[in-house]
Amino acid sequence: MSEHVHSSVVNGIGLIVLDRPKALNSLSLAMVRSIAQSLTAWRGDAGVAAVVIRSSSEKAFCAGGDIRFFYDVARAGLSGGSALLEDFFTEEYALNHLIHFYPKPYIALMDGVVMGGGMGVSQGGPDCRVRIVTERTKMAMPEVNIGLFPDVGGSYFLSRAPGALGYYLGLTGVTVNAADALYAGLADHYAPTADRPALEDLLASTPGAALAAAIAAYVAPHLAAAGDSTLAANRAAIDRHFGAGSVAAIVASLRTDDSAFAQKTLEVMATRSPLMMCVTHELIRRGASLDVADCLRLERTLVRHNFENGEVIEGIRALVIDKDNLPQWQPSSLEEVSEAAVQRFFEPVWPDYAHPLRHL
Repeated sequence: MSEHVHSSVVNGIGLIVLDRPKALNSLSLAMVRSIAQSLTAWRGDAGVAAVVIRSSSEKAFCAGGDIRFFYDVARAGLSGGSALLEDFFTEEYALNHLIHFYPKPYIALMDGVVMGGGMGVSQGGPDCRVRIVTERTKMAMPEVNIGLFPDVGGSYFLSRAPGALGYYLGLTGVTVNAADALYAGLADHYAPTADRPALEDLLASTPGAALAAAIAAYVAPHLAAAGDSTLAANRAAIDRHFGAGSVAAIVASLRTDDSAFAQKTLEVMATRSPLMMCVTHELIRRGASLDVADCLRLERTLVRHNFENGEVIEGIRALVIDKDNLPQWQPSSLEEVSEAAVQRFFEPVWPDYAHPLRHL
């Protein structure tokens, strides 16, 4: 269905290759549909015992959704309720749910940039996932950078990260490396690219039914090579500050800390959308008590409100289109963000029986 997704079955392994290198494999609707089509077909196929998803490029596994498409749709006069945007997010989140509960080993080679929608097609559920990172991995949920929020199940997996790491990653949108991904529980294995030929041979020669165990044995000696985690080094500060209970309280706590980490974090947060940081905090708080389907349904509601609000369109304009890096956030400061404005993002858009993800 998409020229940017190649699917094949070899030796009992379903292989999905993302091949849109010029856009860092940013997901289009056609790509989402192609991945979903293959996974749905292989789910009940006895000839497929495991799935591997990877990139054709060294630079990126997947940098997220196609945000230029989002912007172009909005600029064309189509609101947040447009059919194209509705279809994209509904089908992307349904794909995330399919992956989370996939009944076969689902192996994601998370080499290079892994952000946003790339996390959605690699995280999976604990019963199926095999998430491999490398020294080139650059991982983030950077949505607050563009006035969005960490979606594709971010409310589920960020809220279940150790301590306050989920709040830190979601509110700052910072990029982390392989060691950090492993520490935060967002990856399972480390495989240096210097040994990639051996991993490629393993993938090609191991029957699908034995692949997950073979990979675990292969990567075990490499774990220490991932290096030290910056998240681990700053864990006490992260838990102290980002466990404060609200974005305003987090910022106030950081201001009492003159460490380089706290000051850098304040600088980063000062560039993010104040409104969407507050929405993100509330989303992660709520996500901690919801299952995967309810998290995705809640995120789907927030998407509609977000595009109708327009914050994300301004963020994309400033950081991706015009590249002036001067987004005009509304409101412009945390002090101006009201609780009512935050809670409006969580108001139901559809009755339960009509929700586009009601069948999850």
